[in-house]
Amino acid sequence: MKRLPHVLLALYLVEFLALAINPYSREVWFSENLPMVLIVGALAFTYRRFVFSNTSYLLMSVLVFLHTVGGHYTFERVPFGYVTDVFGFSRNHFDRISHFSVGFYAYPIAEFIWRRGYTKSRGLLAFTGITAIFTVAAVYEIIEWWYAAAADPVAGLAFLGSQGDIWDAQKDMLADGLGSICASLFFLFHYKDAPPAA
Repeated sequence: MKRLPHVLLALYLVEFLALAINPYSREVWFSENLPMVLIVGALAFTYRRFVFSNTSYLLMSVLVFLHTVGGHYTFERVPFGYVTDVFGFSRNHFDRISHFSVGFYAYPIAEFIWRRGYTKSRGLLAFTGITAIFTVAAVYEIIEWWYAAAADPVAGLAFLGSQGDIWDAQKDMLADGLGSICASLFFLFHYKDAPPAA
């Protein structure tokens, strides 16, 4: 489907505008949505120079859609009670699912490197995607800590979304990493294009 990136962009714009109305905290909404707007903007800006596969766009859109929902409610207040009750969780794990979807970006990272011909080693591709995601995860947790320390205390706690878990940052990074491992394995077994000739 050639128009899939355009369809995903249109859906995102509709979601963004709808969830921009009366969020739980405008400060948190802005902070949570800024990274997603930058990601979508970068993909749109570079679209003419490099078009990812539909699979990559679908995988990248998961985080964007989930994070936009989290920005509206704050992650700990997203209506996720049914899942929490079914599995007997003691906290709202919507944020963990969102963090897991961060790892999906390992797939487009591998695709970009592969199609550009920077390496012919699929093992190196998988390793690069996984390490890139772990790095981004660690940097983002530092940014969250900095923001929480500098912002209004209520908004800072809402942005962190730790829900009283002192190991929240480490678990979030683990979720990111596990997502990247799954996405990298999916790339290795799913992606069929041959690398460019040397």
